[in-house]
Amino acid sequence: MTTYTKTDSDNIDFQKLVSHLDADLAIRDGDQHGFYDQFNKIHAIRHVIVCYHNDTPIGCGALKAYDKQRAEIKRMFVLLEFRGQGIAFSILQALESWARELQYEACILETGKKQPEAIQLYKKAGYQKINNYGQYENIENSVCMSKLL
Repeated sequence: MTTYTKTDSDNIDFQKLVSHLDADLAIRDGDQHGFYDQFNKIHAIRHVIVCYHNDTPIGCGALKAYDKQRAEIKRMFVLLEFRGQGIAFSILQALESWARELQYEACILETGKKQPEAIQLYKKAGYQKINNYGQYENIENSVCMSKLL
């Protein structure tokens, strides 16, 4: 049975999944990993979804305020053996629903050109490419996207 739990960044299962995500990103990002890592700290994130399959944590995602109108999607990850089953899409939908409850008008996110499966997921979910924002503004490897809620 697959379940989705609302929690926060103190959740140990979320922390373990993020350590898998960071290991994967360190390989994909190579020399640029240090730059991205500084923007992906998980302390004090109040809105986290953890997906469980038979009580085993298999995926996660988070959102945090970017400004008063927009929430930023962060730390999306699904264990390799559970990919291709719609789990990331379901986590993303749960985060968007939560963002609506919190009165956000849109979600934004940053992903990398070396994460084509993530880009495809976000396109499938209705996200559109936007100009790189904030700290990603002049970073060629970054792909920023947005979706109106």
